[in-house]
Amino acid sequence: MSRISVRGFAVASATAVTAVGSVVGVASGSTAQTNDAEATASDSTLLADIPVGYQAQVQTASLTQQASVQAIAADESAKKDAEEAARKAAAKTAIAKKEAAEKAAEEAKERAELKAAASRSASDFPIKSSYSIAEIQAMAQQMVPSGQFQCFSNIVDHESDWNPQAVNPSSGAYGLFQALPAGKYASAGADWRTNPATQIKWGLNYMNERYGSPCDAWAFWQANHWY
Repeated sequence: MSRISVRGFAVASATAVTAVGSVVGVASGSTAQTNDAEATASDSTLLADIPVGYQAQVQTASLTQQASVQAIAADESAKKDAEEAARKAAAKTAIAKKEAAEKAAEEAKERAELKAAASRSASDFPIKSSYSIAEIQAMAQQMVPSGQFQCFSNIVDHESDWNPQAVNPSSGAYGLFQALPAGKYASAGADWRTNPATQIKWGLNYMNERYGSPCDAWAFWQANHWY
């Protein structure tokens, strides 16, 4: 059916309905039904006047607008997510930098303490004919940085039980650190046989130079049972 025939059909229908409504209205004495019929005819005419293709265009425009609104909302959500991710990444980076700086400062402090301890002379301690284990340990505590002392002590415990005259009957290793040959202690002082502080100085230098620190030396000892 063409647009003209549809419009003609709608007009004809409206005319018929209007006529019937007039008759009924006259018979019933009511004008409301006549007005309703006229309104219905008018609506039918307007609907018939809108081409089918134009109705599709209106629907397409509406869907396009909805898609645009959804896209804008998605962009806003993605932007917020990106900003939050960037904020978290920046905070994580800042924490990592802070921790790295603190670690570097701690390592620098430790190296300075190790250097200062290694430079201390055995002559700083009074010479005695004999020393108790407690006295030897007290010497070591004054020469070894506090954060390294336990590791240092662990090695001496295993090597000589804090006996500066301990001798290995098989190899001849000697002293607190079981140096082999025993004459190695002489690099720290000529009194290495009688002064535990000289042996302590040598042992600390050995651990620092070979492993980096007493704790690094202890870690190696635990893995290999020698150092």
